[in-house]
Amino acid sequence: MEAQRVDMFIMTNSKYFESYQLNAIRERLITLDDSRWSMISTVQLKDPTISLVISILVGHFGVDRMIIGDVGLGIAKLLTCGGMGIWTLVDWFLIMGLTRQKNMEQIQPYLY
Repeated sequence: MEAQRVDMFIMTNSKYFESYQLNAIRERLITLDDSRWSMISTVQLKDPTISLVISILVGHFGVDRMIIGDVGLGIAKLLTCGGMGIWTLVDWFLIMGLTRQKNMEQIQPYLY
């Protein structure tokens, strides 16, 4: 792919990934052929900030975990009332990193 298109993708989507992952994503995107670009551009990435807001507002119901794809943990969090509040509090600090990790897992099949 052309470097300008890759750089634009990285600039617009950098908030969806951890900073240490961006260089590897950029290098891999440059080596890919243009036929994969349509698949990569259609991947729905989750916003870490939105995940944090959802976690703060309704995290004790497990909605935050369900939205990022951890349905089993979301149901467990719902049934335990957010781990009696402890799990909810811990997720306020972890949910943004977990969302970025899930985004990386979602885009990885298209990079290799």
